[in-house]
Amino acid sequence: MPDQLTIYQQQADQYERLVAREDYQQRLFPALAAIRSFDHADIVEWGAGTGRISALLAPRARSIIAGDLNPHMLHRAVAKYRLIPQLKWQAVAMDHRRAPLPDRLADVAIAGWTLCYLARPYCGATWRQEIAQAIQQMQRVLRPGGTIILIETLGTGATEPKPPTDWFAEYFAFLEDELGFHSTWVRTDYQFASLDEAVELLSFFWDAQFGETARRNNWIITPECTGLWWKEVSEGQRANVIS
Repeated sequence: MPDQLTIYQQQADQYERLVAREDYQQRLFPALAAIRSFDHADIVEWGAGTGRISALLAPRARSIIAGDLNPHMLHRAVAKYRLIPQLKWQAVAMDHRRAPLPDRLADVAIAGWTLCYLARPYCGATWRQEIAQAIQQMQRVLRPGGTIILIETLGTGATEPKPPTDWFAEYFAFLEDELGFHSTWVRTDYQFASLDEAVELLSFFWDAQFGETARRNNWIITPECTGLWWKEVSEGQRANVIS
């Protein structure tokens, strides 16, 4: 099994097969829309990957900027954007912490299942600074009144929300207690075409042991809990971050 960072660099097609199976009850968009409206919004997505989130929001948006370090993933996202009539879009090579974008160009900065890769296992002792730097970049590109939205897992195979590891719990506590994010959660269960497909794709992204857990539990429908964190950026907050 390739590790997850290698998947993002080289396995976009297989990754797209997996994520296309998630949220079969279409609960994610209503949960996002309860945070803020996306109608006629200018949106920047951090870690856009294959365009999973931005393509969901794009039919209501005025424009999309999709940022990702992996051209292999963005190629799939661009194919989706081209199918959406009248959408203005741009794909940008972009590190989470150094966005080559002007100030105040967007209403929403959103990142799905991606800022976690700046957390402790990946950035060691500096993980808080790395995440704060990414949040600073998101605030910088927003107009006053804009909204940052972060999406992360609260457990694959879980029916109730719980951080899947201790370091996820640390990361979520940092967002809420130190950076002032609000949070909620929603079920975004996977529905696979067959048990064999469930085992194949869950093993691909996690490991063979998790795939066998799926087989034992007959997870054609695999539970998934998804957390949403959000923060509105006021003029004062923005000035404080940039100073």
